[in-house]
Amino acid sequence: MTPYSLAFYVDVVTTGTVLGLRPTDSPDRVTEVLGSNFGGNVFGDCTMCRDYGLAEFFWDRASADHPWSGHHFTLQVHRLAHRGRTLALTNDTLRVRYGRFTPRLRFAKLQHLLEHRGIPLLEIPDPANAPYYRTFWQPDSQVAVSVIGTHGEYSTPDDLRVGDVYSIQAPVTADEVEWRRARVG
Repeated sequence: MTPYSLAFYVDVVTTGTVLGLRPTDSPDRVTEVLGSNFGGNVFGDCTMCRDYGLAEFFWDRASADHPWSGHHFTLQVHRLAHRGRTLALTNDTLRVRYGRFTPRLRFAKLQHLLEHRGIPLLEIPDPANAPYYRTFWQPDSQVAVSVIGTHGEYSTPDDLRVGDVYSIQAPVTADEVEWRRARVG
């Protein structure tokens, strides 16, 4: 059995879900699973984010009279290193299921666990953030893992080390990966 939060991260990268929640799930469905303790942000009438501390879910819609459509989720793993672990995990759902979350997630450890399960991570270009961040992609689940590549003043957090996971996001589609590859030639 994978200890503590590592099992959570392996589940997310393998399935492309957070506790079974897909990036396309409705705000009501996300609240049903993660609870009502979240910070909400609405940007105009057409974009919304719910911040559960570690997990953030995003929705958009064509206009105020249309339903919300799930866009993506991001795990803000970096928050665990610079805030109290309990503050970063504002809901109990993840703690009950996975236990203690460590302040840092080492990419090498996550990659090893995934490779052991036959789940590859492919490095993809990250032209907007290179060389400070490197991005690794799981094509089947469409999950991207952002990792500190090198330190840069004002570019990377001081409380993370090279090789620490910064964030995990889904979906990152094959079309987006091809677009990134085309940008770097």
